[in-house]
Amino acid sequence: MVSSNWTSVEEFVLLGFGIGPHNRLLLLILFAILYVLTLVENITIIILVLLDTHLGQLPMYILLSNFSWLEMCYVSTTVPRMLFDLAVPGGIISFNECFIQFYVFFSLGCTECFFLSTMALDRYVAICRPLHYSHIMSHNFCYLMVALCWIVGFLWYLVPAKLISKLSFCDANVIDHFLCDPGPILSLACPPLGKAPIFSQICLNGLLIGNISFVVISYSTVIFTLAKTSDSLRKGFSTISFHLIVVSLFYGSVAAMYLLPGGESQLGVTKAVTLFYTAITPFLNPLIYCLRNNQVKEALGRLLKRKVTLIWSK
Repeated sequence: MVSSNWTSVEEFVLLGFGIGPHNRLLLLILFAILYVLTLVENITIIILVLLDTHLGQLPMYILLSNFSWLEMCYVSTTVPRMLFDLAVPGGIISFNECFIQFYVFFSLGCTECFFLSTMALDRYVAICRPLHYSHIMSHNFCYLMVALCWIVGFLWYLVPAKLISKLSFCDANVIDHFLCDPGPILSLACPPLGKAPIFSQICLNGLLIGNISFVVISYSTVIFTLAKTSDSLRKGFSTISFHLIVVSLFYGSVAAMYLLPGGESQLGVTKAVTLFYTAITPFLNPLIYCLRNNQVKEALGRLLKRKVTLIWSK
């Protein structure tokens, strides 16, 4: 990228966490284990939905299996690079690699927002419109919504990412973060910044406010509906309580970063919050959705029983 004073920025330096070798090793081991467990959890959900005929027919689990695939992609965009930088200090990343990570990471985050809204819609129809559930949430509609989440998610931040990549950086290339995030990148750019910051903020605000509003309205309607039928309140609320936890964890951390004033100003807090929604929530989500889910437990039991039967038959 050629800047206004004819210097060239061909690579960036990710400062990471700014900790000593001992703490860096501890973080490396911790997040390596966390990353492997996240992949195992989400792969297990995908296999269960694919192999279990009962789960595979339910719209909620069609969405959940695709959400698990999304989580695997999401965590793999940032954590392997973070682990590499913890193992090999230096943090040098090329200009193109940095912007590819930035665009893919943000696009997957946008896609996750739309997935959470789609899953909120599924619970709304299941509880508030139960007689029409099978008709509305058909397999074709589920797969259409999945495709739209991916397509719109990757188109949503395309213009801001393109505008930011065209900025000049005046030979400043040190990013005080462990990933390529728009806030630190914009802080390195030389004025004039043009329309990049305003387009970035508009897209982020529109994405978060729109999806958060939709999710809040959907689950509020669901809770209001359940409250009118006290006999099913406990059972009905248990079906959405885990969804509410996942939504709260994700949107709470993301909103603290990008919606609240000064959310990106304190570097230590920024790194901690970013680490939470990039590495920790993808690990927690499968546990929250499935740990106390009887249908998933039963499907896992059927799969294990089938495998044991095949082994004994040989």
